[in-house]
Amino acid sequence: MSVLADRAFTSRSTLQRIEAGDPGVGIGIYAAVLQALGLLDELAAVADVSRDSVGQSLATADLPIRARLRRPAKPDA
Repeated sequence: MSVLADRAFTSRSTLQRIEAGDPGVGIGIYAAVLQALGLLDELAAVADVSRDSVGQSLATADLPIRARLRRPAKPDA
């Protein structure tokens, strides 16, 4: 744990807070720890919309059942 803390430029107590799920730990610390573990590339997948099936289902449920297209205004002749 101390080796990981050194590589992530943080303290062991911060690593313990991460393990405990403390919401007060900054995202930069998480990124540093992921970098030290060789997992930083996986951080991009966290916000990937295509992998969020629940979010897609919720967004689909919010779509209107029917949509009507507006007709273009008639030009004044």
